Amino acid sequence: MTPFATAPDPLPAERFTGPADLADALARTGYLADEGLATAAYLALRMHRPLFLEGDAGVGKTALAQAMAEVTGAHFVRMQCYEGLEASQALYDWDFPRQMLHLRAAEAAGVNDAEELERGLYDRRFLLARPLLAAIEQTPSVLLVDEIDRADDEFEAFLLEILSDNAVTIPELGRIVADVPPLVVLTSNRTREVHDALKRRCLYHWVEHPSYEREVAILRTRLPQITAKLAEDVARATAKLRAADLVKPPGVAEAMDWATALHVLGAKELDPDRAAATLGAVLKYREDVDRLHSMTLTALFGT
Repeated sequence: MTPFATAPDPLPAERFTGPADLADALARTGYLADEGLATAAYLALRMHRPLFLEGDAGVGKTALAQAMAEVTGAHFVRMQCYEGLEASQALYDWDFPRQMLHLRAAEAAGVNDAEELERGLYDRRFLLARPLLAAIEQTPSVLLVDEIDRADDEFEAFLLEILSDNAVTIPELGRIVADVPPLVVLTSNRTREVHDALKRRCLYHWVEHPSYEREVAILRTRLPQITAKLAEDVARATAKLRAADLVKPPGVAEAMDWATALHVLGAKELDPDRAAATLGAVLKYREDVDRLHSMTLTALFGT
């Protein structure tokens, strides 16, 4: 297997002087990256390497790829992985109904040559680009391969080959090579271990839950309508929930949902009664809700 090809800057729309400069640009989109994550993203840009992000669900892995596309002015292409995902679903497909219409129109126009009819059927205008082909054709682009740990081993090997060459071969049309290689961001919630062969070709970063201060800043940035006191209370309570041995500890996304739900109910701060009423915004498993009800809500959410 060949290593990822060295190529011109994959995202020439904008240059960054260093990780801090990139972090500032990301912050302007509403994404607050810590120093480690900003450094990993900056190196992925400068070294032309895929960025492999692992961490609990809801810590901002997907959102980073979206923010990177925004700050670089690149197309954002997302491929959601799942069990049973096949190459054809990730690469391309032929638009069969339109091909049939074209065939009937050609026959009605008196075209009877079999080779000519076949050439007309496999024209680029009848090709449906799936995420991998779209990322190669729509340059520059940021390709998010989301939750790669949910895909099968066979698809992982196929993906490695495609990303190594930044090209796709379509039998009827030939080889399509990216003019500008996409910036690839792969995410994993670690439901299974991803093979070393893929990890070796990527820059790796474990995305932690944010610190209390950073989570407050995220809530205030993304939800300017909530009070500073509510942002502080939600960040403090969410941190306590993450330490409560739950089936699914809440991530930043759940903290934002919780703060939004509390704001909709008119809350300026978090109190035990409103905490109990809005647990469905932050906890997603019955076992976690039951466990929390067995604890003292005042101890968790009291101010």
